[in-house]
Amino acid sequence: MAESVTGPASTYDVHVEHDVIVPMRDGVQLATNILRPVGDSQPLEARLPVLLQRTPYNKSSESRMAEASFFASQGYVSVIQDCRGRYASQGGFSKYVDEGNDGYDTIEWLAQQSWCNGKVGAYGLSYAAHTQAALACLNPPNLACLWLDCGGFSNAFISGCRNGGAFELRQATWAYREALESPEVKNDPIKKLGLEQQSMPDWFQRIPWKAGQSPLRGSLDYESYLLEIWRHEKFDEYWEQVGLCAEAHYAQLADVPQVHLGGWYDTYSLSTTDNYTALSPMKHGPVSLIMGPWTHGARSVSYSGDVDFGERSTIDGNLGADYNSYRLAFFDYWLKGQDTAWRKEPAVRIFVMGGGSGQRNDSGRLNHGGNWRSEDNWPLERAQETRFFLHPDGGLSQDTVLGGSLYSRFLFDPTNPVPTIGGNVSSGMPILEPGAFDQREAPRFYGCRPPYLPLASRPDVLVFQTEPLGEELEVTGPISVRLWVSSTAPDTDFTAKLLDIYPPSEDYPQGYALNLTDGILRCKFRDSWKNPQPMEPGKVYAITLRLYPTSNLFVPGHSIRLDISSSNFPRLDVNGNTGENPAISQVKVPAENTLYHDAEHLSHILLPVVPTK
Repeated sequence: MAESVTGPASTYDVHVEHDVIVPMRDGVQLATNILRPVGDSQPLEARLPVLLQRTPYNKSSESRMAEASFFASQGYVSVIQDCRGRYASQGGFSKYVDEGNDGYDTIEWLAQQSWCNGKVGAYGLSYAAHTQAALACLNPPNLACLWLDCGGFSNAFISGCRNGGAFELRQATWAYREALESPEVKNDPIKKLGLEQQSMPDWFQRIPWKAGQSPLRGSLDYESYLLEIWRHEKFDEYWEQVGLCAEAHYAQLADVPQVHLGGWYDTYSLSTTDNYTALSPMKHGPVSLIMGPWTHGARSVSYSGDVDFGERSTIDGNLGADYNSYRLAFFDYWLKGQDTAWRKEPAVRIFVMGGGSGQRNDSGRLNHGGNWRSEDNWPLERAQETRFFLHPDGGLSQDTVLGGSLYSRFLFDPTNPVPTIGGNVSSGMPILEPGAFDQREAPRFYGCRPPYLPLASRPDVLVFQTEPLGEELEVTGPISVRLWVSSTAPDTDFTAKLLDIYPPSEDYPQGYALNLTDGILRCKFRDSWKNPQPMEPGKVYAITLRLYPTSNLFVPGHSIRLDISSSNFPRLDVNGNTGENPAISQVKVPAENTLYHDAEHLSHILLPVVPTK
């Protein structure tokens, strides 16, 4: 079926062909919309560059068609395709792992069409960025450039699906929501009604789930996918597949101009920066990095959670142009050879959070502020890795003089985990809300209970905090925490969270504990992701937690705080402390966990401090 549409401020009218069939190597047919510029009432006969987006989220949705129409109006053949097993495309859906071959075959097909000049660029958000990374790992010869927006796994085992050995439960909420949109369910009224009647908050109280006894039992593809990836807790060939682990395929990954864009509160901030760090010296590219203060895909709003960063924090506010026009400058430069503003684009753009008034704005959000900055590299070469030591009295400083108790101890009860309040999550509603929040319990956050006190008041949360700063201190880059620990259990988790602590004010009489980044380690993976080893109860182990990257300016009067605990639920599954896989084992037992901070065990956080003068 074909139709003509006219987009706003178009250079060309646009001709649309819906559900064009593109065959894959195994015979599966993928439905594809093709949008072509119109000249003299007919699609242009000239060979043009092609822009491709592959998505599981309905190629024909109004927003995606509008996006594709914009690029077609600017002289591109704009192509959107439903991923295998989604919407109008054939086949069974298996999340992530089919996207490499399907993307490669699609580009090969596009290059053979009479309207293609042999250059194909790819773009898209989230899963549509994963599809780009997957096909790029196979280096299709006609791929010319990439714009990966909040996605493209560097290693899904390290972040995105698992995190420090724990499983990211947003995969469960995603699977439930998308199962409702699967052809299998949409075409069966009984299955659809059965799924719609499930309560995810109730099911999260019954983790782990069993095959046929889960909220997804009406959708075999989605239940099978979720249980397989959840139960696959060791790093092996499964996780090295194209689509899940770009770093295993970096050597052959397409050497084309590429942009990696993400947000400090995005699920994929670690993948985004890891991909840039690895690929920028390896590829001629060039490879670019853009990091804003956003949650997943929210680059056009000025806030994250309950915290606002100012009008200039949006990508439009920074660039003085809308997002489509910004990307168009990139594509015109690399696909059409035009001299656009992209020629002067820096290698790295980052938003340094902080420095705002600290007052509550008209929308009821904390004004944290911040500013954009151009850089030549990531991590920043001038950043100085600085150790802040955890002191027995709850202090946090560069001073290694320790006194008092040699350790801090707490009881970790996996039936009463520390609730998640914001952070780097996506696709989590109605269970998880992403972003920056005061770390105080509230009814809006799953797992919180009256009397809704600060998380720091829990007995299973250890708090280490600097004195109020006398001068500003910028932290920008990768963050890690080195701890010496022991446990009464054969396995347990340790978590770490970095916060910017506001002093009390008129708008916030109790201050504001702003979460910046966090991390976790499942201790049996302390030495190897492939060969987990149990802990010997009471033995002291050195462990390293890798937190997500961030960029924040701590201003005078604020404090830096590090919280240590053993759970972050429902963002991550809870360790039952038995050494068994919590995706399978129903057994949960308390563990007495100990953190050491004496002269022989200098537990610390490693902060990349950027000189401000």
